[in-house]
Amino acid sequence: MSSTQSIFGTKYLALSIGIILAVMAVGFEGLAVTTIAPAIANDLEGISLYGWIFSAYLLAQIIGTLVVGRLIDRKGPALPFSVAIVLFVIGLITAAVATDMIVLISSRALQGFGAGAMMTCVYTAISLSYPDELRPKILGAFGTAYVLPSMIGPYVAGVISQQFSWRFVFWGVLPFLLLATFLSLPVFRKLQIPNVQKASGAGATWLSILLALGTGLFLSGLGMLPRTLGIVLVLVGLVLMAQPLRKLLPGGTLRFRRGLPSLIASRGLFFAAYVSTQNFLVLALTETKGLTADLAGLIVASAALSWCVVSYLQSYWDAGDQGRGRNKRIRIGVFLMIIGIGIVVWVPGINIALSIIGQMITGIGIGLAHPTSGAVAFANAKEGESGQVSANLQFADSFTPGIVIGIGGAIIAVGQASGLLMEGGISGAMLLNLVLIVLSLLASTRLKINVKEGKHT
Repeated sequence: MSSTQSIFGTKYLALSIGIILAVMAVGFEGLAVTTIAPAIANDLEGISLYGWIFSAYLLAQIIGTLVVGRLIDRKGPALPFSVAIVLFVIGLITAAVATDMIVLISSRALQGFGAGAMMTCVYTAISLSYPDELRPKILGAFGTAYVLPSMIGPYVAGVISQQFSWRFVFWGVLPFLLLATFLSLPVFRKLQIPNVQKASGAGATWLSILLALGTGLFLSGLGMLPRTLGIVLVLVGLVLMAQPLRKLLPGGTLRFRRGLPSLIASRGLFFAAYVSTQNFLVLALTETKGLTADLAGLIVASAALSWCVVSYLQSYWDAGDQGRGRNKRIRIGVFLMIIGIGIVVWVPGINIALSIIGQMITGIGIGLAHPTSGAVAFANAKEGESGQVSANLQFADSFTPGIVIGIGGAIIAVGQASGLLMEGGISGAMLLNLVLIVLSLLASTRLKINVKEGKHT
């Protein structure tokens, strides 16, 4: 295959644009809700249910990701993708016309299930449609499409909410989603899963529901710490989560077993650390440095900018060494994230310029590690397991950040209850992210590459 072949060539153009639009729509909607959530809660008189605007989305996303991953391997991606789009659209419309918080939260659950299922189908399409040499390019574009909304999404959503209504944010996502469907669905219908698995997915469905239940109890308990009920809910949640995690993830993921399990573990850890750092950095800049929310958002966006640039460049580096340097790029990326987050940890005690530098280094690191880890995972996928591997990647990108952010919030809450200053609590949450990144680097050393065959194992 020619090295000059492009993801925007005639053969791949419709699918590539469809994937990019779908990812941008999901990414924008998720970030926009973060901005407009206070307005939603106040307008619908449901501030007591504020946290469930996000929790309902996360818990449903877990089920959608894992259930659809197994379904794809039995029936192919076309039907699950169509159902995911329909559910996401229904969720958007329901949210736009919601008259109370219960309806709004239900709509967020539909959106979460649809988003998890949709992104799993997108990953599967990448695995099945693009040859190995083009996967780093489409995964780089995928990453850029997901990150780009973080630079403009919150600001645009804020303007729409202030000038018109928060309801128009949900309506505004629909055209992009429908166009993405129009372009990509015909290609999805042609995709076939080799060696289709006939086994029932009922077991995976129940395990996913049990995992969502355990996660919900765990996150609810974190919000109640240090009260006794909070401790009980956290422990019960962990017990319920343990078995589904062992069954649904590749065997040995929690032990960093060599190969795909350690890759999924590394990706989940570094992505969780990145997302959590972004969330708590805004809090650090506004609470300890006195910056306005929009200026803090611009500083956080510096990581997204460097991510986009490096995500684009890594595809050319991959073509240059024919994929032989992927393992090294993952390790270098994670190491750079250690440096970047290591700088950001001390934001309460450093100047703003250093926080920008730390953010840009962190963005360079994840720009290397994130798309490259996806390319390695697909190169490692066995025939008939594209959907399952895609679900594993999406799970790493959605489940672990939610858990880590919840733990970080609990650290701050417990610190304040103990009389610790806000600065100390934020630094504690940031230190957790640094520990996760170090563990991610350890997991990344469990990969190896067969240079002769160009395969990762």
